This record gives sequence, structure tokens and C-alpha cells, in this order.
Amino acid sequence: MVTQLGEDVWWYDLQGVNAYLVDDDGELTLVDTGNPWDGRNLILGLSDLEYSLQDVERVLLTHYDFDHVGGLARLHGLDATVYVGRADAPLVTGEAKPPLSNHKGALQRALSLFLTDSALPVEPVDDGDEIGSFTVHHTPGHTPGHVAYVSEARSAAFVGDLVRETGGELGASPWIMSYDTDEVAASVEGLAADAGDFDIVGMGHGVPFRQRGRERLDRLADSL
Repeated sequence: MVTQLGEDVWWYDLQGVNAYLVDDDGELTLVDTGNPWDGRNLILGLSDLEYSLQDVERVLLTHYDFDHVGGLARLHGLDATVYVGRADAPLVTGEAKPPLSNHKGALQRALSLFLTDSALPVEPVDDGDEIGSFTVHHTPGHTPGHVAYVSEARSAAFVGDLVRETGGELGASPWIMSYDTDEVAASVEGLAADAGDFDIVGMGHGVPFRQRGRERLDRLADSL
């Protein structure tokens, strides 16, 4: 259930969606939280690594989607700050609803009926913000507030649903699951241009890469 990807970086394979755990120089960081029914597996994975839920100091959400924020409210006893892109933050807190005017937004609105809002403090983040060793990169398209978190110190990039792995290759988020595929393409190209070096690529769907992550991202950007 928990697989080590690199030094102090682990992958939760939650059967259909991924989450990640990083010991960021002593600050335990959870990246995304899976579906509502994945909360127990997140806690069990912590236990397997001899951590507890109380050790988690921050949660980095790549975006608001049922299968990325769903587990958050099920982590009873968690005392951590939640970071999420500014445009998606009101959806995480329940202060706003996804728009019905967009096909992806309408799907989000329907699935939000099955989500419980978290009472944890939520901090909106913007492009260029730094959280520990992570740099925030605003990568809209899949959702308006989608962000990637890149840590050169951990040699890892957590890119949410900006891309997905299929057949050992990276592909951009498709139309059916995105607000705007033109923005997706621009975000892939922008991340490839602006991010530092990294080996690990942790995406929301598919098998994460342990090596040559930057090379793979560059190759996808060049193909768009």
C-alpha cells in the first residue's frame, strides 16, 4: 500500500488514485488525500512507516476533485494546515460551489454532494510560493486552481492531474476531465520551463516515475 519512491518520499497506491507522503526535512507532508473511503488506508500507511496521524504537519492539495480531497475530512485527529491553489480554495472550504457552466465543473458539483467539508485551516497558495522545500507552480486547466509542488531537495515533483501515466509515458489531462485543455497544454509547457530538476514524478493517476522525471516532462511538453 505504501511504496518508497526515493529518500523520504513514499507513494500511496489507493487503487485508482494516488497520494504521497514526504518527510520534508522533519516536516511530515501529505500530498492529496484520495477518496472519502481512503482515509483509513492513509492512516494505516502512516503506521506502516512508524508515523502517526499526529505527525503530519501539512497537507498539500494539488486541486479540488472528489478523489483528491475526499479523504481529508476522514482523517479524524489530524491537526495540520491544508494548502491549495487560490482558485480552488473556496471549493475545499465549502464557501463556493463548482460552476455548472463547465462540463468538468458540473461533474464536480454533482460529486460534491458526497463530500464533507474539512474544519482544518486552509491556506490558498499562488505561483512561486514556497512551503518548506516545495515551490508552488500554478498549473490551471484540469481545474482553475490546480497547482504542482516541486522540491529540488527531495528531487520530486507532485503534479496532480495535470498529467497522467499511461503505458509508461506521461500524457496531458484529457478534455473530459479538464476545464480547459488549452490551459492544460500551456501549464505543461510552463512547468517544464520553470521547474527545477527532479527525478520523481508523482501524478494523481498511473504509476509514478522514480527516475528521469524532468526528462519525461520535457518530452511531453515538446510534443504538445
